[in-house]
Formats: sequence, structure tokens, C-alpha cells
Amino acid sequence: MIPGVGSDTTQIVALMAMFAAALTFFEYASAYPGLVEFRDAPPFNRIRFVSLLVTVMLLSIVVTSHAEPTTLTRFVEVLGASVAQSIDVPYSPVRLLVLMLPADADVRHIDMVRTAGGISYIISLITLGYFVVILRTIGWPHSIGGFNVWVNLPTFDPTAGGDVVDRLRRDAWFNVGLGFVLPFVIPALVKLVSTGFSPVTLESPQTMVWTVSAWAFLPASLFMRGIAMGRIATMIEQQREQEHQDESSFATA
Repeated sequence: MIPGVGSDTTQIVALMAMFAAALTFFEYASAYPGLVEFRDAPPFNRIRFVSLLVTVMLLSIVVTSHAEPTTLTRFVEVLGASVAQSIDVPYSPVRLLVLMLPADADVRHIDMVRTAGGISYIISLITLGYFVVILRTIGWPHSIGGFNVWVNLPTFDPTAGGDVVDRLRRDAWFNVGLGFVLPFVIPALVKLVSTGFSPVTLESPQTMVWTVSAWAFLPASLFMRGIAMGRIATMIEQQREQEHQDESSFATA
């Protein structure tokens, strides 16, 4: 979608896409846990995939509107610029993302980065809101039947020691907290590091699209992981209480 991309870059991207597709296929075809979390707990990963896909597509449209403007590209750019200006307030993540650019950056480039940041950040908020609605409406993960912790949380070891519920809640709060601060911390760290090296300009269209997409997607993904782990902890606690009540009723009888 981005104009001016060479054939070598296209081939590399196609190769990476085929590798990712093969990894995803073998991951979901296997009966044993691998690298992907919540593999058998849809629609967790589907929501994340669609969120990243929409973000990359819309940011690519914004970049295309500067080189090959059409009605669609101009509409997306104007809509994104309006959203970005509404949330570009002091100390906001979008404002910090813009301040990450060099002081002598072109005004049009700054506006494009601001628009891209506004679009990606709004999509991440919509993604979180939709996931919370799914939790409330369909009762995820109860709606998928049994939840296998071994398959869906391959990096979590229930036998590592300590109460499982406490560890899940601790990890949940850690992920939520990290997801909250990352949009603020990442631009500040990049600005701090760039003082000793060449400044980050994001002038390359591909670099800008993927950097801004990751800046918004990774915190939202951590937020979703934290909310999901908290939900699983609550589910295990409720199951324990139900078993305790059943044992008490049996003893009384």
C-alpha cells in the first residue's frame, strides 16, 4: 500500500509473512503448548490480530494520502487528524510521541506522526473496550468450555510455588500497570537515548507505520493479557469456593 517500495523489500516482507503464517499454523495445529498464549481461548488472539491489522492498514492509508491522494485516503487522514487533535493535550501519549521527534522536523511530517499516533491510540482503546464487553457479555472464558492453563498460558508454571490465584493476580496487575505506562515511557526513553545518538525522525514510511503501530499495540496487548489473567484468577477462586461449598454440603448430609 505504501508507494515507493522496492521489489527487494516486497520479497522480504512476503517471506516474513509466510514464515509467520507457518508458525501460526503449526502452533494452532499442535496439541501441546508452544509460544502463543490463549491459543484455545478465542476470541482473545483474534481481537489482537484484527486490531493490529486495522492499525497498520489505516496508518498505511495516511502515508499514501501524502503521495497519492484519493477520496478514501484524504477522508482517513482528515478523520485521523481530527481525532489526534482532540487527544493531543499536554502530557498525553500522543503529545509525547510528537515531542519525540527532532525540533527541526518538517511540519507536515509532525502532523502525519500526530495523525498516526491518534489513530493507533484510539484503535487500541477501542480494542480494550471491545474485549471488556466480550468478557461481560459472553462470559469469556466460560463460553469456550474448560480452560486449560497449561495450553493457554505456556509461560506460566502453576507448580512453581505459591498460590496460583495470588500469582495470577500479581502478574495481572503487573501487565496492566506496564501497559498503562508504556505509551508514556517509550517516547521518553527514545528521546533520552537519541540525545547520544542520531535522533529518531520516523521519516521512513515503513518505520513510521510499524513503530507507531507497536507503540499503541503492545500496551493494549499487555492490558488485555492482564485483564485476562485477572479473569482466570477470579474463575479459579470461584471454582474453589464452589468445591468448598459442595464438600460442606456433603459433610452436613
